[in-house]
Amino acid sequence: MAAFWQQRGRRQENGGLGSVIEGLGSVFDVLLANARLVLGVSGAAVLAIATLAVKRLIDRATSPRDEGDPKAEQKSLEDSWQDLALIKTTPKPPKKQRREDLSEPLLSPARAPVPGEAPDPRACSAPLGAPQVQSSPLRCLTLQEKLLSHSSQLAVPEIQASLVPQLARSICTQLQNFLRSKCPELPFGRLFLSGALLDGLEVLAAEHIHLMLPVVLDAGLWSLISGEDTVVRNPQYWMIKRIDLGYFPRGCSPWDRFMVGRYLSSGVLNETLHKLLVASINWPAIGGLLGCAIHPVVASRELKLEVKHEQVELSITLFPVVETEDKVLLAVPPEGLVENLWLESFYRAEVSRVKELDAGDCGARQLCLRILNGVCRRQRSLHKLGGSPVTHVVLHLSDTASDWAEERLADRFQQLLEELVASLEKGVLPSYFNPKINLFSGLSEEEIDEMGFVLYRAVSEPELLLK
Repeated sequence: MAAFWQQRGRRQENGGLGSVIEGLGSVFDVLLANARLVLGVSGAAVLAIATLAVKRLIDRATSPRDEGDPKAEQKSLEDSWQDLALIKTTPKPPKKQRREDLSEPLLSPARAPVPGEAPDPRACSAPLGAPQVQSSPLRCLTLQEKLLSHSSQLAVPEIQASLVPQLARSICTQLQNFLRSKCPELPFGRLFLSGALLDGLEVLAAEHIHLMLPVVLDAGLWSLISGEDTVVRNPQYWMIKRIDLGYFPRGCSPWDRFMVGRYLSSGVLNETLHKLLVASINWPAIGGLLGCAIHPVVASRELKLEVKHEQVELSITLFPVVETEDKVLLAVPPEGLVENLWLESFYRAEVSRVKELDAGDCGARQLCLRILNGVCRRQRSLHKLGGSPVTHVVLHLSDTASDWAEERLADRFQQLLEELVASLEKGVLPSYFNPKINLFSGLSEEEIDEMGFVLYRAVSEPELLLK
């Protein structure tokens, strides 16, 4: 009898629980039927997965267990944990997109697998509970690596490197023909091009090129006087004096018409050439012949031409030049009332010496120069430091530092910055070819202070200059 009532009680309990389950099942059916309308496709999928997991839990709880099987209880627990894991890993429905989320990058959609193709291991998700591997941090580049990477970005575009010299030579030929026809009495030499582009030291863009116009003097009628012995007291300038006027009076030299007092005036020669460039030469016709537009710069003290081509824009500066007694003198007088002075140029000697040293020890001096010239070109406060001053610092350092291999590029670059800062602190950078000449003499105190401040910061952190 006791066993009977026990069995009956179980049937009642099971019957009551069954009715509850049937009621829950009907509720779930109604929810699932209307889930797509209320929650959408993704929300309905989430609800279906959760409902399935709950039903499995209830079915295992109400189904009779085999009491003789010791593993039944353990198996039931394992199935319950799997269903809980199913609920936890169910993706949440996407929330409503906010305005600020529109700027966030979207993940690229997964590519559908191609039949017969091996699955991409990167597309496989990590198993549940597996430790996630952290991505390795980016490797920090050394100064050596940054310099080599930066140097690769300084190359002049190929179209400029080939088109600019070709265009400048064509203009040079046209100007040479004009001077011979217009001024046949003046013994001008053959025009030639000069500049960092032709010597492999130009960086970033080939925007400037120099056109050298030789002024041929009779050695018996002219002599040089150092600027140090004149009122300017500047050894970087020279004066060209007319001599032996008692035996060879005025008019014996075709250049006598450009004298002021007894000196060949660079200012008067430049004024004459400026008038020819602006008023006498038919530049529109020459430009049409060469496929470009050429305009002389009227307001400039220098002899400048602006050239605009479809692919490049170029600035050409004309320099009358006197070569005598192993010196190269340019008709570049200083600003002021003194117009008889000629500036001594060391550019040809600078480039020749740097290439000679690099050829002797396979050094990286030219690479250092290109990087520093690129830095000075990009940094507005360092514009006046590029070119000749940087080259002379490299030559001075070459006398004390012998190892200029590419592997020591970072060390040499650091030393060059330190040398520049030391020179700016003193306000003196002696010329490599004439220690009496201070290459900083033309800079103001404000310019020296500004350049010194920029380079002083860069000594401790050279990467600042490469940004």
